[in-house]
Amino acid sequence: MASIDDKKDPGVAGAQHAEDEAVDVLRDVRGLGALKVCTQLEPVDKLSKRMIQLYAICSLAFLGSTMGGYDGSLMGNLLAMKPFQSQFGAEILGVQTGIISSMYSIGSVCGLPFVGPLTDTWGRRVGMAIGCGFIIVGTVIEGVSHQLPQFLAGRFFLGFGGIICNVACPSYVVEFAHPAYRGVITGLYNVCYYLGAILAAAALRGCVHYTTNAAWLIPTWLQMFFPCVLLAGCLWFPESPRWLYVHGHVDRCRATLVKYHGNDNPDSLYVQLEMREFAEKLELDGADKRWWDYRSLFHSRAAIYRAILCAVAISAFSQLTGQAGVSYFLPAMLTTSGITDPATILDINLGITLACSAAACFGATQMDRFGRRKMLIGCCLLLALLWGGMLGGTGAYHLNGGVAAADVSITFIFLVGIVFSAAYTPLQALYPVEVLAYDQRAKGMALQNMAGNAAGLINQFALPIALQRIGWKTYFVYMAVCVAEAVYYYFIMVETKGWTLEELNEIFEAKNPRKASSSPQKEAVVVDGEVAKVV
Repeated sequence: MASIDDKKDPGVAGAQHAEDEAVDVLRDVRGLGALKVCTQLEPVDKLSKRMIQLYAICSLAFLGSTMGGYDGSLMGNLLAMKPFQSQFGAEILGVQTGIISSMYSIGSVCGLPFVGPLTDTWGRRVGMAIGCGFIIVGTVIEGVSHQLPQFLAGRFFLGFGGIICNVACPSYVVEFAHPAYRGVITGLYNVCYYLGAILAAAALRGCVHYTTNAAWLIPTWLQMFFPCVLLAGCLWFPESPRWLYVHGHVDRCRATLVKYHGNDNPDSLYVQLEMREFAEKLELDGADKRWWDYRSLFHSRAAIYRAILCAVAISAFSQLTGQAGVSYFLPAMLTTSGITDPATILDINLGITLACSAAACFGATQMDRFGRRKMLIGCCLLLALLWGGMLGGTGAYHLNGGVAAADVSITFIFLVGIVFSAAYTPLQALYPVEVLAYDQRAKGMALQNMAGNAAGLINQFALPIALQRIGWKTYFVYMAVCVAEAVYYYFIMVETKGWTLEELNEIFEAKNPRKASSSPQKEAVVVDGEVAKVV
């Protein structure tokens, strides 16, 4: 039985005493227990003016995830349009298709060395602005293209700017979000991937009947819409409190926390707790001050566990489950079920995108309920079963023909997208920024993005060729990979639910971080209006 040690002082009364006492207790309490006391003594007004402003700022930063969603939906279906095929000599399948699709990933990999200086040295907001600028330039180059090399150059700039946004934006959101709602808010970040995908799918469906270059030019020019909105908005954002603190702007850091986390209360428990954690855990002379220094990713066992076994792993594995094929090569996958009509393909694409968007929103709200690790393991096991069903449907179609087998295959394509979106879509952004320490975050996010794009190249180069040569049998690979991922997550992956960003440092220093992350935490509760510590 846990005993409760009440910390009472009859000579001191009032709210200030309760706050001071609470902070003293919270020094010895971890993650969820600490926030539990704060929320009991100082409930968050979810609809206050400052919280609404925080939601609005985070929502604009969410637009960073629309870039990949728009490009995936756009390029996966642009290749099915006859005017685009005629202009650039492209096809649905084959090597040329792989080159066109993969140029975005090549640009992302080339942007890796620039991410650290832009987001660590000059701040998260500057990183967002420059990333958006490159995406706008890339869209312009694509929009005025007459030859394939020029179009490929535009896609290179899109990828280059995309990786900068994809590091700066989620880093900003996880560092700026209110600590009581970090999981849900950061989990919702990548849901906006589908906002971009829906816009692209709707634009493509609306242009499918054009017989001129307008069929592909209109969706291409729309690719700069969200970057323009984010570029205009990020110039007015407050900077990340953690970035301000480690760069010596302590007063500005506190002012930002007071305004958005403390609801303008300078004595807020959340502000006191966060400032104390910053002082104890953040390095004022860390590797984030040296743009060239990547040692923080590899200098210790804990660093490697965080950066490689967790952050890089989830990014690379997400690309190998098969869902990326649904995004980039839906027309090619549908040909394995006998569907080749462009209008039908685009109708299916729009339907899948809407269903996946709803699933991602639902999954993001469940992250703090079930935990990251359980969501990933369950997702991978379900995906393995669904790819088995996909094998059955497409195999039956090719062996026996028939509309029923094709319809079954389409159903499984929908289900694969829905299951993937419920777990992987929120966690692709949430999990890496949680497991990486502050001084690792920008460079580590760049590395995990590079790993994801490198794994994506396997899909973008190999999948269209595999579908051309071995057809439906390609899905055997995805089924095996999903099973292997579930085993990896069970034995290796650390649970971040219930721990603050700074407290995860202790978890990764443990002999077995996975077990340590699941160990019971010290909790503090409020008993009869007084703060008590559970020992």
